[in-house]
Amino acid sequence: MGRYLREHAEVVAGRRVFDLASGSGLCAIAAMRASAASATASDIDPFAIAAIRLNADANACRVSTIGRDVLDEPPPEAEVILAGDCLYDADLARRVLPWLLTARNAGIDVLIGDPGRAHLPVDDLVELANYEVRTTSDLEDLQRTRASVYRLR
Repeated sequence: MGRYLREHAEVVAGRRVFDLASGSGLCAIAAMRASAASATASDIDPFAIAAIRLNADANACRVSTIGRDVLDEPPPEAEVILAGDCLYDADLARRVLPWLLTARNAGIDVLIGDPGRAHLPVDDLVELANYEVRTTSDLEDLQRTRASVYRLR
């Protein structure tokens, strides 16, 4: 997702961005570096929130954070939602996908980054880009894999 935003800054430039399940904040930071008007990163993990703040500071980016589960709330006041690798678990996918569809139906652009996990709803997606990316050995049995960026139809 970060590479896609670097190559296609127009997707977020001047727009309010929401980064779902942000983890390290990489997507929110990439959005700010691509001239987003604002970026909010959300994650339920307090360590992730701390990491997002540290990484945003290290990259001289202003990123707001939300440290709670937003999936039971209406979609945020945003123009773009970034969902990077949020579909790795069946239970999580059952919660994330309806929320993203609600956001899309409200007029929010939804971009999903995913390395082809089993819970990816390919029939509901348009592939925008495909990249070779590094993986961590604790999650994958490979050092590199292919990952794609999709737009929710």
